[in-house]
Amino acid sequence: MKIKTTVCELSNDPASFEKDWQSLVAHVKSEKSDLVLLPEMPFAPWVAWTDQVDPAVWQAASEAHDRWMPRLEELETAIVVSTRPVIHNEKRQNEGFIWEPESGYQAVHTKYYLPNESGFWEAAWYERGDHDFTPVQIRRINIAFLICSEIWFGEHARAYARQGAHILVCPRATPMASVDKWIAGGRVAAVNSGAFCLSSNYSNSNKQGMKWAGTGWIIEPEGGEILGLTSNEQPLITMQIDLSVAEAAKKTYPRYIPD
Repeated sequence: MKIKTTVCELSNDPASFEKDWQSLVAHVKSEKSDLVLLPEMPFAPWVAWTDQVDPAVWQAASEAHDRWMPRLEELETAIVVSTRPVIHNEKRQNEGFIWEPESGYQAVHTKYYLPNESGFWEAAWYERGDHDFTPVQIRRINIAFLICSEIWFGEHARAYARQGAHILVCPRATPMASVDKWIAGGRVAAVNSGAFCLSSNYSNSNKQGMKWAGTGWIIEPEGGEILGLTSNEQPLITMQIDLSVAEAAKKTYPRYIPD
């Protein structure tokens, strides 16, 4: 089974985001994408840049994502994958979701591994999820989540291989200073999982001076070869991938070695 996948880099500045969104909509329509991956919590300015937690700011970010959910229909028939800020049972969390026109919104995975450092005070802002790393099947595609920092916990990529993941999605919010490290992490995750690793990220800079890395990627599962990287010049990339390649990769080194 072959599908067209789209990764992107989108501005985290609301004034620029609308223009980037319109470009994405036109691109997806032109390419007839089957799956579109957005960055981590894309529809509001990054909240975790400060350790001064303000519940009202989180509430505003959650409401901004509520307003944008209906606009996913602009991506036509594509499966859309991302994360969003939520409040469940009075807990603030970062929820990974899959949306498609037929069935709408489906919560899939809540971010578990949370950094807590300058620019990324995530453990201060919201709580861990329930440590459920289970792929979800949509249109016969097994999709697995590693949200941003979760990519560094390789045991889950290995577990996803055993669960037959075709695509490993890594929506990110990562800075330019560590871009090479993140690409390396994406390559290792693809190899460990035997799945195509897709990632999308913020681009440009925010008002607090954070320079985002952009650099979304599509990485193949057998040897971790980079098939495509986004850039300022090419912020949107669509490629056709063959899911049978991911199925075959599960039987080759190092995936076949039992834990």
